[in-house]
Amino acid sequence: MEFYEKLQELRKNRGLTQEELAEALFVSRTAISKWESGKGYPSIDSLKAISGYFSVSIDDLLSVEKLLFIAEKENKSSIRGICDLLFGIVDICFLLLIVLPLYPKTMNEYIYSVNLFDYTEITLINRVVYWFMFVSIIIFGIIKVLLVKFKTEIKYKFLTYISMGINIFMVLFLAITREPYAITVAFLLLVIKGIILFKSVKEESVVI
Repeated sequence: MEFYEKLQELRKNRGLTQEELAEALFVSRTAISKWESGKGYPSIDSLKAISGYFSVSIDDLLSVEKLLFIAEKENKSSIRGICDLLFGIVDICFLLLIVLPLYPKTMNEYIYSVNLFDYTEITLINRVVYWFMFVSIIIFGIIKVLLVKFKTEIKYKFLTYISMGINIFMVLFLAITREPYAITVAFLLLVIKGIILFKSVKEESVVI
């Protein structure tokens, strides 16, 4: 007997609806429906809850092979979650391009390093582009960190690729405008994000 059949039998023997079982296990009714239709398996924590609620062992619910599969999948998902969190944190680190003294400013025939707030020796268009790039990528990072933290089901992969696109454009634009210090920071952050993205995609392909 498959897991979904066992779960249906246990629920019906208790005279429970899917909604009632979902409330008892602190999951959504959609999750129960998915499990009972054989379209997925519960997490390890949910399996423990099912085991405790119906007073059956986990081994009675699933085979060892299926348990190992679920555990491995959760481990991969956890790694991807960590990668997404790190990616968002790196995006927030672009705040450095605003607050660090990375830009030249001439005062009394001397050249000083100033932050973006005090950097006025550029055209208005370049200044607007700088602020747009830096602020937008920081906002993407904050959004991604929040989505990962609250474990939302919203798909946020597109944020990753938009962020990478802005970062690449940023490096090219800083190269064109000849900002050596700023481009160094932006390029290093791009490399870090590339490594994190590669690790995340690799783990995802393994799970699939």
